[in-house]
Amino acid sequence: MISVVIPLYNKEKQIAYTLQSVFEQTFQDFEIVVVDDGSTDNSVEEVEKFDDSRIRLIHQTNAGVSAARNRGIEEARGELVAFLDADDEWMPEYLATQYGLYQKYPECSVYACNYEFRDSEGKVTPTIIRKLPFEGEDGVLSNYFEVASCSHPPICSISIMVKKTAIQAIGGFPLGIKSGEDLLTWARLAVNEKFAYSRKVLSVFIETMSDMNISKAQMRAGSEGQVLVELLLLYDREKNHVLKSQLKKYIIRWYKIYAVIQIEIGQGHKAIKIAYKAMVFGGTVKSFFPILILGMLPNKLSRILFLKLR
Repeated sequence: MISVVIPLYNKEKQIAYTLQSVFEQTFQDFEIVVVDDGSTDNSVEEVEKFDDSRIRLIHQTNAGVSAARNRGIEEARGELVAFLDADDEWMPEYLATQYGLYQKYPECSVYACNYEFRDSEGKVTPTIIRKLPFEGEDGVLSNYFEVASCSHPPICSISIMVKKTAIQAIGGFPLGIKSGEDLLTWARLAVNEKFAYSRKVLSVFIETMSDMNISKAQMRAGSEGQVLVELLLLYDREKNHVLKSQLKKYIIRWYKIYAVIQIEIGQGHKAIKIAYKAMVFGGTVKSFFPILILGMLPNKLSRILFLKLR
């Protein structure tokens, strides 16, 4: 059995579609653990409209998405745990494909597939995934950090299934980080476990306006810094030279993301400091030159130029 863990917080308009996408799976040996993280709207009532014994609804005081996912992992009865956010969807073959990876690659503990973005108007944007280390439809993702450093994240929070023991071994999702907590979790898994990966696009990340507003960017500015600190700790501890080299490239990309967010929220001086740290760490002047230039401009002007160039 696969345990599907869904953290739920104020998604009354989306949760029914999310749950329906699970019930429409061709693979039906699953349970659904919905962790209500203190919703204040009618999200719980929407879940309760589904008359299916495979749904278990767990309630907790609001503690954030990481705490909700960790509670779901704890409650999961299956050996395998698949994560799905309460406003996103799976295509019908998703669980069957993930379970197929589990059977085909017994040396792996993490299983993932490709995904796509869909906006509120239904426009679909594909991901760009480069440098996969295999030629066929699926294989072992032996260079996660290399792929992640030059692509969209190859794994997101709705495109991954993991052995319960493996996610518990790294302590689950990190508490206190409000953005990027999932990517930090995949990084921690990547230095400990082997990944199996399918090129099939079977998950749909549905973008909302809140994903792109300034307050979201401000929240990310703090969280990305926390993630960066944790990634640097992973780098310091890593003994495998090949993996460490790949992780270094990934961290340099995080420096760039962190600096760009500072430009986005009008903190050019912070962007310059971050860029210098990145170059000391190993980033090239060429790759950080645009950030240095934007950071030297008046904040309002640099943000306008950034939005035009994005």
